[in-house]
Amino acid sequence: MAERVSWVPVGVDTGKPSAARLYDYLLDGGHNFAADRALAERFLRAQPNGRTIARLNRAFLRRAVLFMMECGIRQFLDLGSGIPTVGNVHEIARKADPESRVVYVDFEEVAVAHSQLILEGDPCAEIVQQDMTEPEAVLRAVRDTGLLDFTRPVGVLTVGVFHFVPPEADPASVVAAYRDAVPAGSCLAFSQFTQDLQPEEMAGVVEVMKKSQNPMFPRTREEIEALFAGFELVEPGVVPLPLWRPEDTKTDDPDKAGIYGAVGRKV
Repeated sequence: MAERVSWVPVGVDTGKPSAARLYDYLLDGGHNFAADRALAERFLRAQPNGRTIARLNRAFLRRAVLFMMECGIRQFLDLGSGIPTVGNVHEIARKADPESRVVYVDFEEVAVAHSQLILEGDPCAEIVQQDMTEPEAVLRAVRDTGLLDFTRPVGVLTVGVFHFVPPEADPASVVAAYRDAVPAGSCLAFSQFTQDLQPEEMAGVVEVMKKSQNPMFPRTREEIEALFAGFELVEPGVVPLPLWRPEDTKTDDPDKAGIYGAVGRKV
């Protein structure tokens, strides 16, 4: 029987797993269902390092936001933001500047519903329900919130989400649309799974995710670098997440990270 709890929007099929709720489970969150947990266990059999990878991705988000704030950015567009867990963009940014503004974007109903609960009454953060692969609709909805000033630099975040964008969606044009919408001085933070690291495990993950609502499309370093057209990659470029500006001298094994990350600045 499908689960039903008070925070689940009417009409959501809790028996159909989603990537957002799988990620929530890997981060030890509480907004996932039996179908998501079953998918996650298959994911972990294919990639035993899955929970570590999720943690690395969340840590990269934090470092990327703080880097952008060092660059003077105080407003953020988080695409494919997922189900909120500890360490959301607005929480990170406001520790540095309480006036920071954030618009989250996701199309998964539970992610949107829970984000609305968390952000209720917050005048400087909002969630819009849109598909990030439709930039015109996303940007129109974001502008309607009135929260972001597109004449000033924006931090655009696509963290742990672009591996769900299929080739037929023309990923380069999706990124280019967001790039063209923001002024010079804006930044793009990007992370996604790759077949360059642990290729056998990645192949297993791809097979597992074919049975979900969100099949996965890993990309090579070269393919990811190409998505940064019009941005200047900041050091150290496209690297396994543990190597992107680590805060500790002791880092996780980059060869087992399974995921690349990078930040670029529009010039």
